[in-house]
Amino acid sequence: MRRSDREIRDRQEIFDVLERCDVIRLGINTADYPYVVPMNFGMEADGDSLTIWLHCAREGLKLDNIKSDHRVGFEADCSHRLVVHEEASRFTMEYESVMGRGDVHVCHDADEKRRGLAALMRHYAPGREFAIPGPAVDGVCVLRLDVVEITGKRNKG
Repeated sequence: MRRSDREIRDRQEIFDVLERCDVIRLGINTADYPYVVPMNFGMEADGDSLTIWLHCAREGLKLDNIKSDHRVGFEADCSHRLVVHEEASRFTMEYESVMGRGDVHVCHDADEKRRGLAALMRHYAPGREFAIPGPAVDGVCVLRLDVVEITGKRNKG
């Protein structure tokens, strides 16, 4: 990382930044160009390992490309604030961001899909529990992203 003074080195702190983000962007490999798509997500940390859960329609370009190559990159950012100065060259943007890569897999097992959907709901509705009926599980595709590498960065002015 070029700006090591902005690097977040503590793994739990990186996970905390990701928890504050409301959208994650997946960079998916295609035959011609990378395909970047914003998605809602949930996450589960177990020690140093991290699983990111995503959901989408049961068909489409995203899934076609994932089935061809399960390796993805991802990025999420939050805490944006433009810092204005008298000199244009001294403007800056405050932010926190997380980037990484991993292997994404389509979940077929109903229990695994429920686990992923529950993680998504915890992310967007913390402290609440939801029953996820069978038709809801069957009607959606759930993706499990096993994170291989993750980094964090912040600028607080």
